[in-house]
Amino acid sequence: MGAQIRVYRQKIASTSSLRKIFKAMELIAASRIGKARSRVAASMPYANAITRAVSAVASQSEIDHPLTTEPEQIRRAAVLVLTSDRGLAGSYSASVLKQAQSLTELLHGEGKEVRHYLVGRKAQAYFDFRNIQYQQVWTGGTDSPEFSTAREIGEELLSDFNTPFEDGGVDEIHIVYTRFKSMVVQEPAVIRLLPLEVVEEEATAETDLLPLYEYEPEPEQVLNALLPRYIESRIFAALLQAAASELAHRQRAMKSASDNATDLIEKYTRLRNNARQAEITQELTEIVGGADALAAS
Repeated sequence: MGAQIRVYRQKIASTSSLRKIFKAMELIAASRIGKARSRVAASMPYANAITRAVSAVASQSEIDHPLTTEPEQIRRAAVLVLTSDRGLAGSYSASVLKQAQSLTELLHGEGKEVRHYLVGRKAQAYFDFRNIQYQQVWTGGTDSPEFSTAREIGEELLSDFNTPFEDGGVDEIHIVYTRFKSMVVQEPAVIRLLPLEVVEEEATAETDLLPLYEYEPEPEQVLNALLPRYIESRIFAALLQAAASELAHRQRAMKSASDNATDLIEKYTRLRNNARQAEITQELTEIVGGADALAAS
């Protein structure tokens, strides 16, 4: 009986230590989520402004630009998958990878070859474990992305997009990431980055018409200058939303783990008390039985 009490005490001690770790990670995620949300909000004005500029150039000029023109046949697609570097974030990375797998199956069903580009160690581990080939991977800082990473990814994707299919290039580019809507709602999303589908991050009023521009130099040169920056801004916005979503998932996961640890501690404490009470009762029974035996003799 004494050994059983020691086991429960050890379980209570270890679970209490884990609860402290979970609580600390919850507080860290809660302290960082505010900054992550601020970065998402701060990126919106520039993303919307450059989106409107590209929309105006693409819609008000009749040019045949490779970044805005749908190819006659799409034979190879690039899929950029944004996950996390670390775990303990609930189903965050698993949901993105599931969405990426569904997109890959859809593209394969359309007869397209798929080339993957990965962000985060979770995606790398997933593809390595299943022996799925990927083109390139970026790791480090998924919960606090830098614009230099978005620029590097954009340059790599644009380079492959501008490369002919026969030389290993791609015909379209998709991004799979987690869209941050609120602290409660974050959902996996897929956007087609190229050929360009101009979609503003925030809805504008019906009377808010696109501005009219005069181009100097020609519209094609304007697109050549604007579109790389547009691609970088869209990738960076996706990275920021993914980072905010990762922190929100981690905060909820750690809170749930902390609550479960509290429940376990209460359970083990109750079992320990029952075992101790049973031990005391057994000792009293033995004492009374011994006293009765001595009295009878």
